[in-house]
Amino acid sequence: MINRLFLDHPATVEETYTQHFMFALGFSASLFFAAFAALLHAFIPAACEKTASRSIAKLYAKTHNRGQ
Repeated sequence: MINRLFLDHPATVEETYTQHFMFALGFSASLFFAAFAALLHAFIPAACEKTASRSIAKLYAKTHNRGQ
C-alpha cells in the first residue's frame, strides 16, 4: 500500500519520492504564477499579455515526454 501511494508513480518517471515531490512543488508554483498573470491580465489587458501562455508552454515542454 505504501509503495502504491508514494513510490510507484515517481518510479515511472525515474525519480525518488523526494525528487518527485520537489518537481511537483516547483510545477505547482509555476502554475500559481501563470494563474496570477492570467488574473492580472483579465483586469488589465495590457499587463502580462503572454506571461501565462509562455509559462504553460514551458511546463508542457518539461513534462510531455517524462517517463518514456
